[in-house]
Amino acid sequence: MKKTGLYFGVVALAAVLTLSACGNNNNGNNSASPSASASPSASAPASSPSASAPAAGGGAVQDVTINASNWKFDVTEIKAKVGDTIKLTLKNTDGVHGIAVEDLGVKVKNGETVEIKLDKAGTFEYHCSIQCGQGHDNMTGLIVVE
Repeated sequence: MKKTGLYFGVVALAAVLTLSACGNNNNGNNSASPSASASPSASAPASSPSASAPAAGGGAVQDVTINASNWKFDVTEIKAKVGDTIKLTLKNTDGVHGIAVEDLGVKVKNGETVEIKLDKAGTFEYHCSIQCGQGHDNMTGLIVVE
């Protein structure tokens, strides 16, 4: 009987800790994680998305800020052309979230900006990379490169 109570207590504690991940706002975790196709940038754009003058190499540069809340991204589609660069910034407005674009080797944490050089056409899915609770699977979007 004692073992059963202890077992249920440990399971309940693990569930509470897992589900509370979205409820915390961890602004102290802003260190950059290097990636082969993404590099951190010091400046964060003010709005999302916006295009600027063509970058070296002929493509345009888009500043895109995605605001993440429980359980959605405010930008769910980004359109660009081959040769463009996207400066992608993630801001958590509610909960703790991240963005991953596996096909492009990109991972972004709260407060980070990465530059993504788009060198091939295709549709690339991004999703929340931090298990954040019941609506986690709904946190997706697309980068459409023509």
